[in-house]
Amino acid sequence: MNNEFLTLSNGVEIPQLGFGVFQIPPEETKDVVKKAIEVGYRHFDTAQAYFNEAEIGEAIKESGIAREELFLTTKVWVSSYGYEETKKAFQESLDKLQTDYIDLYLLHQCMGDVYSTWKAVEELYKEGKIKAIGVCNFTEGRFTDLCLHAEIKPMVNQIEVNPFFQQEGTEDFHKEFDAVVEAWGPLAEGKDGIFTNPILSEIGEKYGKSVAQVILRWIIQRGIVVFPKSTKESRMIENADVFDFELSDEDMEKIKELETGVPIAPVDDPTFIKFVCSTIA
Repeated sequence: MNNEFLTLSNGVEIPQLGFGVFQIPPEETKDVVKKAIEVGYRHFDTAQAYFNEAEIGEAIKESGIAREELFLTTKVWVSSYGYEETKKAFQESLDKLQTDYIDLYLLHQCMGDVYSTWKAVEELYKEGKIKAIGVCNFTEGRFTDLCLHAEIKPMVNQIEVNPFFQQEGTEDFHKEFDAVVEAWGPLAEGKDGIFTNPILSEIGEKYGKSVAQVILRWIIQRGIVVFPKSTKESRMIENADVFDFELSDEDMEKIKELETGVPIAPVDDPTFIKFVCSTIA
């Protein structure tokens, strides 16, 4: 399987196309990840809050693929924020994934005890247990504040990016801090008829590609890391087949017309913040 790589601020290379496992039931995860490995995926994105780290660990163990050939990302959830709590959660993730290091470790939300959590993550990084560190769902303001007060700035911010919520210019903003953007929800979770959208369909016909491939290529050309997810082998193969064409500047501009400004998860909305914080036992 072809891939392209981006270089993080500390020199670590990250595959630009990965495989997401959000909302894949734990009982299905092992078989799905094993199939993805067979297809050729080597970059996997999971989280403490996805409750399927152990199944990914089993899939990797049974695949026979050497650990150094894989790029593993996981995240600490808000309920485990805090210095000691984060250290404990990290070790639990290591144990479940059956590995002695994580390639990329992220804070999952920009709320709660972010700074004590980040200090723990910085220490784990300096100990060599993490190759790269970053955050998820940080707004530009929160990201700026963390960068200004951190000993080691986050190297990644994983945020929602899709044709309906494009976050135009976010890649340039993050470059100011030498950080790479990752896109979750790239296919808008299939909502609002995205797979039959006339503009995306027309562009797809032009290149002989599916709507999903057009979207993934659009994100990749923006210099953003992306994680499509599918439990079907045919879709896994299709989603990976995005390195043999390039969207024209005109087509990149056409996709801008799809912006609605409405996110799947309004991470800066008080109601959403209250909901997330309610998960803290």
